[in-house]
Amino acid sequence: MSLPRKVLVIGSGPIVIGQAAEFDYAGVQACLALRGEGVETVLVNSNPATVMTDPDVGGNVLIGPLTLPYLQRVIEEQRPDALLATLGGQTGLNLAVALDDAGILERHAIRVLGTPLTAVRAAEDRGGFRDLVTSIGEPVPESAVVERLDDGLRFMQHLGAPVVIRPAFTLGGGGGGFATTASEARQRIALGLAASPIGQVLVERSLLGWLEIEFEVVRDAADTAIAICGMENLDPMGVHTGDSIVVAPIQTLSDRLVQRLRRCALRIARALRLEGGCNVQLAVAPDGSDYRVIEVNPRVSRSSALASKATGYPIARVAALVGLGRRLDELPNPATGIGSAAFEPALDYVVVKLPRWPFDKFPAADRSLGVQMKATGEAMAIDREFGSALLKAVRSLEPRGRGWLWEDPTWDLANRPPADLAAFLTPTDTRLWRMAALLRHEWTDARGLSAATRIAPWFTERLAELAASEQALVGSPLETVKRTGFGDADIAALSGVPPAAIRRARVRAGMSPAYRRVDTCAGEFPAQTPYFYSSYAEPEVTPPSDRRSVIVVGSGPIRIGQGIEFDYCSVRAAWAIREMGLDAVVINNNPETVSTDYDACSRLYFEPLDTESVLDVIDHERALTGEPPHVVLTFGGQTAIDLARDLAYADVPIAGLTADAIEVTEDRERFAQLLERLGIDGPRGRLAADAGELRTAAIGLGLPVIVRPSWVIGGRGIAILRSSSDVAAYLATDVGWPIRVDALVQGIELDVDAITDGRDWCVPAIVEQLDPPGVHSGDSLAVLPPQRLSRELQERAAEAAGRIALALGIRGILNVQMIVDQHRVVVIEANPRASRTVPVVAKTTGRDIVAAAVRCALGASLADVGLAAGLLADGPMVGVKAPVGSLWRLPGVDSAVGPEMRSTGEVLGLADNYEVARRAAGEAAAAHQR
Repeated sequence: MSLPRKVLVIGSGPIVIGQAAEFDYAGVQACLALRGEGVETVLVNSNPATVMTDPDVGGNVLIGPLTLPYLQRVIEEQRPDALLATLGGQTGLNLAVALDDAGILERHAIRVLGTPLTAVRAAEDRGGFRDLVTSIGEPVPESAVVERLDDGLRFMQHLGAPVVIRPAFTLGGGGGGFATTASEARQRIALGLAASPIGQVLVERSLLGWLEIEFEVVRDAADTAIAICGMENLDPMGVHTGDSIVVAPIQTLSDRLVQRLRRCALRIARALRLEGGCNVQLAVAPDGSDYRVIEVNPRVSRSSALASKATGYPIARVAALVGLGRRLDELPNPATGIGSAAFEPALDYVVVKLPRWPFDKFPAADRSLGVQMKATGEAMAIDREFGSALLKAVRSLEPRGRGWLWEDPTWDLANRPPADLAAFLTPTDTRLWRMAALLRHEWTDARGLSAATRIAPWFTERLAELAASEQALVGSPLETVKRTGFGDADIAALSGVPPAAIRRARVRAGMSPAYRRVDTCAGEFPAQTPYFYSSYAEPEVTPPSDRRSVIVVGSGPIRIGQGIEFDYCSVRAAWAIREMGLDAVVINNNPETVSTDYDACSRLYFEPLDTESVLDVIDHERALTGEPPHVVLTFGGQTAIDLARDLAYADVPIAGLTADAIEVTEDRERFAQLLERLGIDGPRGRLAADAGELRTAAIGLGLPVIVRPSWVIGGRGIAILRSSSDVAAYLATDVGWPIRVDALVQGIELDVDAITDGRDWCVPAIVEQLDPPGVHSGDSLAVLPPQRLSRELQERAAEAAGRIALALGIRGILNVQMIVDQHRVVVIEANPRASRTVPVVAKTTGRDIVAAAVRCALGASLADVGLAAGLLADGPMVGVKAPVGSLWRLPGVDSAVGPEMRSTGEVLGLADNYEVARRAAGEAAAAHQR
């Protein structure tokens, strides 16, 4: 097959629950692979926060609405001769089918690369897939495809409850669910029919309680098919795999059964004639005696990203090359450089993925878990055994007080067992901690947990072993305890000493983790992958480096308020560091992202982003290079910034920042004092240490007031109090005292990102929020350059940001939020890090501000990075950013906007004037709203 001249790549759009950063990772790999083969790419995506929408990655990048009319216009103007649609999530897949249905592909002679659309339709159409699977002799649950509510109800009556409803062509289980009664079925089927773009649902016999298994498969046009990774959900059928704890490799099944399931997955890929990557989901009877095929995703997916990071095998890159017609046996082994890509990775470690849910932000939400996904992100951990990997994964969630030992006081398990064990262990985001607490207090054992949850006994036995290790921890040798997997903080809590004391004891004893390589071949062959995980098991020698390293601390799992934009910043920072001739080292634990692609940096450490693990990596890097590494915290969101105090205490050099500068910006009262010292206007306000002081402040300032805790991101804990009842309601919440109480300032809110070299400052652009103050900037429409402010006011705002940056002694980037009240510039807060506005500014202005900021942080001047001092001139483009939410997946959450962020993603409209840009942003956002 000849190579195409120009390939249209369809992205996945904004981050929504069920479709997150994994498709930025897939898109980046695909575009780089295609361009590496000399193929021109045209990338269409609406998400500005992605790495793939940078021209040096996506090629000819068109930021615009992911709609059929827009894609048709792109095709007419760009004249691509091929389409790659299987790397843009369900969005890309559905649009490819729509283009084909409209006759656009045939009219313009565009061939579809990789998996043909006939296979896509066969896999996504519930009835067609069921028929295909049964035709090759593989079992499926008894089911019926229905397009009318009455037909679905009649089939349920024939089949008997419970049933599961699965809409066709949807994402993340959207619109699906279980029904145990006729009234539930009526509601679920109606919702499913409305959610399906083709108005079709599968009403299927429920396999609730069966084990859930997934295989990631890659097949080429020569019919070579390989299973990259088998994964096992700890939670049984009934919980969406995106909300389940996932383990690789498969732990609880016999090798004979695993091979049987593997052969089934390969047969399905061949029957569908897939070319590229796909995900096959299967259910296995609890006793292992039988299995059923559930569904296939005929594209790379969330699980594909997880499997890639779990094995080191770059599925998306290989799938893109297979789409060009390359055979697996002619592609080189991406890890060893020896042999071909037609091999199945071997793992000599255990991988555990934990979901990251938004319920800490929305405590009123329905926390129950089912077939419709609710998690916003995930964290992954690697270690030699399941127990230690699980404990590391818990630390990677950044639980803020909800570590492994956490128990909800309302459970009262120290005094009495739950009245109903099964009800207490209903699937929710806290079930893992509930099981651990029950074992800790000896209210049940592993067998009892399995009976109540239908979780495989092998997993509950491992949980029981961890509980027993807790009891034996005090008095045990520290090395033994660390081999079990407990973090320093948990050991300290169980021993009654500060965590720093545990670290000091480890350092004195010369006890530190070894770093082992993820190599795809279980150490059978020498590997080149610069991809490591820590373990207190058998060590592995890492080759020394002759270049000084700079460590970029990532942002961890995606959550509302800290999303893909920080991964964008981390990746661009790592690339800039490598261009400076230094080793770019990344620490992160999010399997969905580009930053955890080992090609994105010089060395990747898949680790929790806590003090213990970050300091251990710093010590290891110092040993490799012979000198202390610089550490960059400004691109990892609040996660990285929160480490500053502990790193400074350990005398770690933080690039461009001091711990005191961070303290001043994060502590509301100290920041107010800085503004007063500089003569810069801030809001009238005062500190409140308790309820009485809050009431006094509200009376003195006059309502409405805005209350802000310190050290938060995404507006967490911020509220506007307009009445005495608002004050009372706020006091009934878990208030993080002390808080700053300010008079609510009206006017035009701005985001100003300043870059400074320690002597001069530069503001590349100012972002104007179009919603009024009181709406979180992440939830507001925004435009740059500002449309309602004079140049003189913009320059005053830029000068205020620059003066603050220089006063703090910052080198690098600082985000300042302010409100222009008529002719007053009132500074609200400053963030000593990159903000979510950085990618929007970069895409609208064409300036690589991350590279400029990281170079300044490492000692360059503004002149060295090509920036003039002051507020830079406006570029030719106007950008309008619009937020996109997916809170419809979280029943019980109030979607009304306010000072606490609620949106999960964003889109960008670009044009040479404001009206057209705003219209484009509106069209792009509407394409992803339910």
